[in-house]
Parts: sequence; C-alpha cells; structure tokens
Amino acid sequence: MKLGLCSITFRDRTPEQIIDVAKQADLDAIEWGGDIHVPPGEVMTAKHVRQMTEANGLTISSYGSYYRAGFASENNHDFLTILDTAVALGAPSIRIWAGMYDPEDASPQYRSKVVTDTKRMADIAQQKNIAIHFESHGGTLTRTKASARQLMEDVSHPNVFLYWQPAIGESVKQRLVTIDELHPWISNVHIFHWTEEERLPLSNGMKEWKQYLRAIESDGKERYVLLEFVKNDDVKHFMQDAATLHKLKAAIES
Repeated sequence: MKLGLCSITFRDRTPEQIIDVAKQADLDAIEWGGDIHVPPGEVMTAKHVRQMTEANGLTISSYGSYYRAGFASENNHDFLTILDTAVALGAPSIRIWAGMYDPEDASPQYRSKVVTDTKRMADIAQQKNIAIHFESHGGTLTRTKASARQLMEDVSHPNVFLYWQPAIGESVKQRLVTIDELHPWISNVHIFHWTEEERLPLSNGMKEWKQYLRAIESDGKERYVLLEFVKNDDVKHFMQDAATLHKLKAAIES
C-alpha cells in the first residue's frame, strides 16, 4: 500500500509546488492529471515532470486522463496521443472514464461501444506495459456496483482494472458490499471524506476508511491510495489529511 496524491487536488499550483507538497507530506507517489499539469500531446512537459518527480524521490502512480471510452471521435484527444504522453511521463497506468452516461441511460449498443473501445485501448497499452483503469464516477457505467461489475466482466481483459472511491450518499455497509462485489478488479483508491454537502477532514472518516482499506487490502496486492481533493483546496488541510492517511496505513499494516 503506497500513498500519494492526485495533482488535480491543487489545479492552481505548478508541478514543482505539487512535488514539494508531496515531499512535505512524506508521500510515495503522484497521479499526474491530464487536464492541467501534463496535457495530452505535450511530450516534453511529460518528460520534464517525470524527471522532476523522480529526482525528488517520488514515483508516478498513474496518468489521470479524461478519455471517455466508447466515444473516440468525441474526446478532445485520441487515445494514442494520451498513451504517448503516459509513456513519456513514465506512468504505469492510465485512468479513463467508462463512457459518458449513467447505467440507467445506457443501451446495450452503447455498452458494447464502451467495451469494444476499452479492449482496443487495453491491447495497445499492454504493448507499452501500461494498464488501463476505470475511475468509479457518476455519469459513467461505473456509477453502480452492478453496472461496474457487468462492465468488467464484459471487457474481461487482463490489462483493465477499476479504481475505487466511496460513492457519495451510500452507507458504509453499501460501500463494503460494493468492495466485495468488485474486489477482483480493484486497483488504486481515491481517498477523501465527503458528505453530499461538503468536504470534511479525512480524520472524521478514519473509522470507516479502516474498514474500506482492510477489505481492499485483504488481497495483498500492491496499490496506490491517492488523496483526491481536500477541504477548501487548502495545503494546511491537505497536510492534516496526509497525516491521517499515514495513520490509516499503519493501522492496516499492523
């Protein structure tokens, strides 16, 4: 279990500043986002960010793209451009989104498009030793556990995985059931503590996060647990959340 942050947590900060924050928080890695810090196609930027990250003793957990599977012609960048950027960045994985509709709005033909495009990307990325990971997110086919499971079973590709994060509005019990249902595919985790109304300190959710992480980590696989967004987008709150994350790791590994 390695600890890190998503660079989009601080969209208004430079890569140098984000690396400094990660070092101060004694984290292991950074997921670099493709919207601000490492835009698709900017290979020289990707190489520079990789060099800075590694020179500061940090690893790159993943490349956070905003590619929506099944809609190749409607994305701002094609997948090959995203893949080339991830290679330059030295990212072992690319995060994507499972289409652009919730499961209840998805026809069988639509689901088939998402599955076909994902398999295509997974095959291409595998040649570069890069894995594909769906983010669990509203407005995509991963919004519900049943839809996410169906998606992973339909894709059925050894190079495709699934991030996990707590669905807003669900109970702890419901979230644990989701982890159990999707456990074979869960890779990295986006960690935060929110209600439907506000972002709260991670320490407020320590009890429930112990349950989530124990369930996820029961397989003994290596994965990244990445802080994503904090109260008021404030570094001080981030440092407090990072300290809580270290406590959670210690509790899980003890």
